[in-house]
Amino acid sequence: MKSLESSKVVSSSDFEVDRTGTEVAENAGKMALKSDGHVTKDGSVDLRGRTAIRELTGGWASGILLLLNQGLVMLAFFGVGVNLVLFLTRVMQQGNAAAANSVSKWTGTVYIFSLVGAFLSDSYWGRYKTCAIFQAIFVVGLLLLSLCSSLFLIRPSGCGSEALMCRPHTSWENGLFYLSIYLIALGNGGYQPTIATFGADQFDEEDPKESHSKLSFFSYFYFALNLGSLFSNTILAYFENSGSWSLGFWTSTGSATLALLLFLAGTFRYRHFKPSGNPLPRILQVFTAAARKWHVDVPTSGEKLYELAGNESAISGSRKILHSDDFRFLDKAATVTPSDLMQETGNTDPWRLCTVTQVEEVKCVIKMLPIWLCTILYSVVFTQMASLFVEQGAAMNTKIAGFHIPAASMSAFDILSVLVFIFVYRKALTPLAARFTGNPRGLTELQRMGTGLVIGMLAMVAAGVVELARLSKVDSASAEGSSLSIMWQIPQYSLIGASEVFMYVGQLEFFNGQAPDALKSFGSALCMASISFGNYVSSWLVSIVMWITTMKNSPGWIPGNLNHGHMDRFYFLLAGLSVVDFVVYLLCAKWYNYMSFGSHIIGEEDQDQESGPIRLPESV
Repeated sequence: MKSLESSKVVSSSDFEVDRTGTEVAENAGKMALKSDGHVTKDGSVDLRGRTAIRELTGGWASGILLLLNQGLVMLAFFGVGVNLVLFLTRVMQQGNAAAANSVSKWTGTVYIFSLVGAFLSDSYWGRYKTCAIFQAIFVVGLLLLSLCSSLFLIRPSGCGSEALMCRPHTSWENGLFYLSIYLIALGNGGYQPTIATFGADQFDEEDPKESHSKLSFFSYFYFALNLGSLFSNTILAYFENSGSWSLGFWTSTGSATLALLLFLAGTFRYRHFKPSGNPLPRILQVFTAAARKWHVDVPTSGEKLYELAGNESAISGSRKILHSDDFRFLDKAATVTPSDLMQETGNTDPWRLCTVTQVEEVKCVIKMLPIWLCTILYSVVFTQMASLFVEQGAAMNTKIAGFHIPAASMSAFDILSVLVFIFVYRKALTPLAARFTGNPRGLTELQRMGTGLVIGMLAMVAAGVVELARLSKVDSASAEGSSLSIMWQIPQYSLIGASEVFMYVGQLEFFNGQAPDALKSFGSALCMASISFGNYVSSWLVSIVMWITTMKNSPGWIPGNLNHGHMDRFYFLLAGLSVVDFVVYLLCAKWYNYMSFGSHIIGEEDQDQESGPIRLPESV
């Protein structure tokens, strides 16, 4: 028995030694990987929650897959959106102004849902799960639209072209149609800001090479968006304009389904960031703590404000944000008082004392809002391309060498302009601007957005001039439209495309780069929400203009028959508003101070390294 018991003890001891040795070896292996640069340093993890290995996850292998996914989704989305105004007038039998308003409201809803997707992504689901769920909703919406159009709406068969209008629809048929397009709005809206941020997540910004690739990704992302929509704006637009609506919608459904399958195919390759929880309580805590300490004096030095030691942030998975002097009254929330010093170790009440990072997160959101508000009017300009530009083109001579050019397909010139200007900006304008500014990236994001505002204003001037020329070519004795060729719309579409490269790519980089780590999807959603509110403001503006200009039995600026209106005045009104908006934007951009971030958490071994001066309660 002794020998047996002795052998048992020895075996157990050997097991403990082996297990400990294995753990030491594993930890040593992890340290070796980190020192050799084989793992990411930005806090990203793989599907199993382990620190992501650079060679096995992320990078352009994942990035290209997501760019293909984005291109196919945009093909599907614009297969519906680009001709929706014509579908509403020809199939659903709405008037021009009503159809333009319906498109503006629908497009606005698409992008307002981006805030829903961003909230779920940052707070609870994470970006991968959010993308997958909302893409599935998008596919369901497209499938429903294809079915109800084929079975109920396109009646009699072949209707929906210029020559044949469709019959009136019942209330339940209308309800089914609106259910389908708003499911599409929900699916695409929730997906869009998350996929942009998820794509950027595939590149480690702590690595110089991958950090450069991350900046390039946003340009290629917008390139893929426009390349995907090019097919919809040309081939699909042509077939839909000729009455083949079902073919167009089923093509969109197939494209969205393929996009979802491609997205799922990269599941084991993606890099992930863990969600950081609901940001609303954190924001309320800052305002509550600041209000409770309203009469407390803020230290003159930010070094005396409360912050955790080391690289670890109070917000899970996020970098620290360094103190700034903006909105000093909020620093009261991070000011240590005698009552805070009496708190037990680890039991600091976040409703009375917040970290500098938590306070700066709120400051960051507040600082970005004025910039964001100034981009809304640009989105009003941008949304005219999907509504009034199409109606203007439809009232022009659409025959070129005997070939009919659908008015909606003219947006292909916007897409081509975007594709060309992305490469012109990156290869020519950036090096040229870098010589004058000393900034290797050429223009800052704020400078690029301001340039986009100016070019957008010029697009409205061009559209107004074309409308004046179109009206001058109208034969009052004929019921036909103007004899002015639709090709005269090319300058206004091209200017809109050039403005997008500066405005929307700049927006993506600015809001994604300046948003706190825990609100990255929210930063991307601000770009989408700008378009959303732009559509709502456009709808409101059209309604106000029509209400004012139809007084005394006048046909108004945008009547059903544009030959009797003055849409040029509406374009010039937008140009004037853009000038005012640009002046306000310059003031906001001059006032804005860029945020400064600390280091990412690389591992527990780094948490004893302080990222900057701190002030802790004495009992901690």
